[in-house]
Amino acid sequence: MNKKSILNSKKIKQLLISAVFIMVAIFPATSFAQEKEHKAEEKFNPKDVILEHVGDSHSLPIFGSIILPLPVILYTDKGLEVFSSANVREEEVEGKSEKKIYQGKYYTYTADHDKILVADAAGNVDKAASKKLWDFSITRNVASMWMGMIILIIVFVSMSSSYRKRQGKAPKGFQSLLEPVVMFVRDDVAIPNIGSKYARYIPLLLTMFFFILINNLLGLVPFFPGGFNLTGNIAVTLVLSVITLITVNISGNKYYWKHIFAPDIPLWLYIIMVPVEIIGIISKPFALMIRLFANITAGHIIVLSLISLIFIFKSLWVSPASVVFVVFMDTIELLVAFLQAYIFTMLTALFIGMAVEEHHH
Repeated sequence: MNKKSILNSKKIKQLLISAVFIMVAIFPATSFAQEKEHKAEEKFNPKDVILEHVGDSHSLPIFGSIILPLPVILYTDKGLEVFSSANVREEEVEGKSEKKIYQGKYYTYTADHDKILVADAAGNVDKAASKKLWDFSITRNVASMWMGMIILIIVFVSMSSSYRKRQGKAPKGFQSLLEPVVMFVRDDVAIPNIGSKYARYIPLLLTMFFFILINNLLGLVPFFPGGFNLTGNIAVTLVLSVITLITVNISGNKYYWKHIFAPDIPLWLYIIMVPVEIIGIISKPFALMIRLFANITAGHIIVLSLISLIFIFKSLWVSPASVVFVVFMDTIELLVAFLQAYIFTMLTALFIGMAVEEHHH
C-alpha cells in the first residue's frame, strides 16, 4: 500500500469517527425536536425531559414518536392483572395531557408519572386500594436489562465456543478482541486483590464487569436499543452492591469475623470499634451503589442539559456550541463507562480479598 492510500485510509477513518460522534450528539436533539414540534406554543421544560430519561417507564421508545407499550403485571388483593401499558398511557389532546382510564378485571386503573394506580370511573385515585398493588411490570429498565443480558450471553457463549473449537490455538476474531479484557480482570483485578483463592470468584467478577460495561455503553447510544439509564438506576446498583455484600460476608473466614467482633485492642474500646466495624460492613457496598448510580446519572443529566440549551434559547446559533460540548461529554462518558465497570469490579475483588485473607504473624 503506497503513502497516498495510507493517508486516504486515515482520512476516511477520521471522517467515520467524526460522523459517529456528531450523530451521537445531534440524534437526541432531533428526537427532542420531533417530540416538541406539536407543542411549540408551550414553554420548554428541560426538567421534565431529563427526569423522563433518567427515570423508568412503562413504554419503550423506538424512534422519534414511535413508542412500544410494555406489559403491566399487577398482583392485587383479588388476583393477578395483566394488560398493555397503552391502555393507561397519557394522551395529548389539544396540547394538553389527559389521563386514560382502563377497566381491568378487578379494578379500574390509571397512570400518574408512570406509576400505575387504582382509580374510579372519573379518574380519581383511590390511595387505599393503590397501596395494595404489587407491581411486577416489565418496564423500560427491565427490557433494557434483558437486552444487555442477551448481549452478555451471546458474547460469552460465542467466546466459549471459539475456545472449544480452537483449543491450543491463538485467539481469532471476536475472541481476540475480548480475551485481553478477560485476562485483565483475572491478572490485574482478581489475583492481586484476592490472591490464591481468586479462581472461584472469577465468574462473578467477569459477569459484574461485563454487565456494567455493556449497559453503560448501551446508555451512550442515543437510539434503540440504547439510550437508557439502567446503571444509573439506584435499584440496579443496589442489587449489584447487595450481591457484593452477601459474597464478601459468606466468604469471610474466622480472621475476618475476629477482626470485626474481637479485634486485638483494649476491651474498653470495643464499645466504639465493634459498631464502627459493623457499620463498615454495610458502608462499603453502599459506597459502590452510590458511586455507580451518581456517576452514570450525572453524565446523562449533563448531556441532556447541554442539548436542552438549544430549545431553551430557541436559537440555532446555540447549536454549534451545544453539539461541541455534547461530543466532548460523550467522549468523557465513554471513558467513564469503562472506568466505573473497572472500579466496581476492582473494589468488589478487594473486599472479597480482605474477607478471605489468612492471618499472618
